[in-house]
Amino acid sequence: MSETATPREVFEKLHAGITSGEFAGLADLYAEDAVVEIVFEPLAPRRIEGQAAIRERFGMVRENVPFTLTGKNQVIRETDDPEVIVAEYDYEVYQKSTDTTFEVSNIQVLRVRDGLIVHSRDFHDHLGFIKARGGLSELVEKLQGE
Repeated sequence: MSETATPREVFEKLHAGITSGEFAGLADLYAEDAVVEIVFEPLAPRRIEGQAAIRERFGMVRENVPFTLTGKNQVIRETDDPEVIVAEYDYEVYQKSTDTTFEVSNIQVLRVRDGLIVHSRDFHDHLGFIKARGGLSELVEKLQGE
């Protein structure tokens, strides 16, 4: 019988997949009924429910990713709840369309049960990504249309 992956190990697999651009199997790290809250996402969806929807989201990202990511300054904090970790890290981002490099900060609070993510609260610098690709005007237009 193999041991169940710890929350730290699950986060490390997730982070490695994202930084390597290998999005295809990442949804397998989530439980069937997992919930992902993307707190600072300026446009919908801010909440993704279920492994199938998470798989679809990773597929969309994989098809449309205009950048490469390098993880930096990673700190994983364990909590008094053995299912929960807090991961803090930065991405050095190379934006292909503008040939620029910049850095964004991230925090993820993950609840992992039986080796699968059951809940994630993601605090990513989405505005940093939007600004770097020159998309602030487009964002303002979309927000005004809501």
